[in-house]
Amino acid sequence: MAAHNELGKRGEELAADYLREKGYRILETNWRFGRNELDLIAKDGDTLVVVEVKTRHKNTISEPEIAVNREKQRAIIRSANAFVKIRKWNIEVRFDIISILINEETEEINHIPDAFMPMIR
Repeated sequence: MAAHNELGKRGEELAADYLREKGYRILETNWRFGRNELDLIAKDGDTLVVVEVKTRHKNTISEPEIAVNREKQRAIIRSANAFVKIRKWNIEVRFDIISILINEETEEINHIPDAFMPMIR
């Protein structure tokens, strides 16, 4: 496995553990819809939480969450809509980002609830 894939996998594991500690229930990891993937799907009370996890080495210039641009958000929203439709759920959905900075000694987790919302047309 390539180093960046291992870093991403490690970040998703850290994010899932973090959410479990906060009382979230993880429903799915790496759920695929076509070419898109939802990193984590969880329940926070009665809310479905779709979590995009971005992990970087600590020596990077920008914060990991910057990578979740509008195009990426649209893909996440489309996939979340498919997830809810397939399961025939009528549930409130929230979109969070967890950014993780890792180096040899530390792991910094930044959870951004309600990081973005679907645009109404």
